[in-house]
Amino acid sequence: METSSLQGAHSALRVLVADDHAMVGEGVVRLLRDRFDDVRLVLSGEELLCAVRAGGVDIIVTDISMGEMTGIEAMRQLRAEGNTTPFVFLSMHHGCAIVTEALRTGAGGYVLKAAAGEELLHAINEVMAGRVYLTAGLAAMALSSSGRGERFVLTDKQRRILDWVAQGLRSKQIAYELGVSVRTVESHKYAIMQQMGVHGTLELVRRAHQLGLIKAFRDDERQLA
Repeated sequence: METSSLQGAHSALRVLVADDHAMVGEGVVRLLRDRFDDVRLVLSGEELLCAVRAGGVDIIVTDISMGEMTGIEAMRQLRAEGNTTPFVFLSMHHGCAIVTEALRTGAGGYVLKAAAGEELLHAINEVMAGRVYLTAGLAAMALSSSGRGERFVLTDKQRRILDWVAQGLRSKQIAYELGVSVRTVESHKYAIMQQMGVHGTLELVRRAHQLGLIKAFRDDERQLA
């Protein structure tokens, strides 16, 4: 009964999403609308400030890099005004310095875009319960960030999705294996592609193979062409 009441309260949350890439922001909005009734999108830090100042926002899910005003700068301004609306950052940036700055400025959560999906929903629930949430693996990545080269943080679920994509499974099949929706699989896949800077399945598999992120890769890319 208590759990049901909590879920009902969370579904009534008024969520503001901020991302200067409309397609990415709309994807986050679609994901969150499966859980929350009121989800809106703004496309800049300035619009974020206006929306929060107008009222009717319970939690903010925002990118960091957004044109002239970053998400952190927007949060800093609101905190200076005495506004305590919780912030969850959803970003590709995983450097220790920027994560520390976000948390020091008052962020309640920090989720990598590669983990967007069920983990973002979990982060929102944790932050609304008064806890601080960092995406899985972020602390370990920060510790190793002094080395050279690109580093990517993927959840165990995303690594499995990469394996299955490399083996030729479609999103519907992967969703069945994981017991999640096709939309969730596509969200994970898109987030991974965005982080790696690729735009198609074949390119994703090749890039992930180069980075050593696919355990079960069969070295016959001709089958994927």
